[in-house]
Amino acid sequence: MTRASLLLALCFFSLFAPAQTSVVPPSRDEALKRLHPSAVALLQLYDKKTGLFTTTGWWNSANAVTALADESRIARDETVRWIFPDVFQKAPQKFAGFLNEYYDDEGWWALAWIDAYELNPHGKQANQYLQMSESIFDDMSHGWDDTCGGGIWWKKDRHYKNAIANELFLSVAAKLALHTRGKKQNEYLDWANREWKWFSGTGMINEDGLVNDGLTGSCKNNKGTTWSYNQGVVLGGLAALSRKEKKNPELIASATRIAQAAVIHLTDAQGILHDPCEPKCSEDGVQFKGIFNRNLVQLQAVDGDPAFVRFLDANGESVWSNARTPDNRFSTVWSGPPAADNAGAQASALDALNAAAEKR
Repeated sequence: MTRASLLLALCFFSLFAPAQTSVVPPSRDEALKRLHPSAVALLQLYDKKTGLFTTTGWWNSANAVTALADESRIARDETVRWIFPDVFQKAPQKFAGFLNEYYDDEGWWALAWIDAYELNPHGKQANQYLQMSESIFDDMSHGWDDTCGGGIWWKKDRHYKNAIANELFLSVAAKLALHTRGKKQNEYLDWANREWKWFSGTGMINEDGLVNDGLTGSCKNNKGTTWSYNQGVVLGGLAALSRKEKKNPELIASATRIAQAAVIHLTDAQGILHDPCEPKCSEDGVQFKGIFNRNLVQLQAVDGDPAFVRFLDANGESVWSNARTPDNRFSTVWSGPPAADNAGAQASALDALNAAAEKR
């Protein structure tokens, strides 16, 4: 660990950890009981005609699928599993093959179908889910070129290289490598390593360990807003890659630094995560925080940092106790007050509750 990393870690534990020691997390059984009613409330926003969730957007529906897949896996809740083949069949009415003009949108759907595959790898549609993820990734890979030394574009008009599209490219490649073999697995590993080498060298991860939004036309950090999901997706990608590249401890060290930076800089005095758009975030912005928690628990599974456990407990408890309406709808603002927001906010809150129940 470098001197700078050590100082950051000391700052993290001295400034952040005490704020969470007062949180008494529920028992695991109680944490699990919170998941199903929250999932049911999300399912009430599902449109069986379109295969998408009302009140929110295309890529947000992919994240709702992921949140429900995680809920089903963690709580062993088979009652929600009907949704996956239904979405798989109907949602492509909007965009065939889950492909559109945005590479980041495609990445969310690729991850959603990996999550559905992982629920039951030997199930009737499992291979279709995995093959769809591979097909989507193949399309994403065509967004890579030598501009700024590599990386994929955010959109197919090729005007902006940003963090989220490339973090998703890393994550999809690394997770596909976990579920494939032979030549195909090696190709995904090559892509994941190539992406991380490029991304970590772009300067988008600033001196504080925070990820800025993207690159300027001259390929410099644009100093754009640090959003919680940009701090999150990379964690899941690096955690997955580390499972195949066990001789490279730098992967987890880098992920830990990024996660610590988010917990230090993007939380309030009680350790509750916030995005700068709150309380009136866009349809997209309401989704971001849950994505961070979902990916942090993936890192925590391989890192085991107790400070991350405290963070996940504090945020899960606040979502449930301070931001929930009587009918199990959730506010965008996890510190409260309660409010029934859209399906993106509902999926985000479910992510936080899933992570709190899953953490180790």
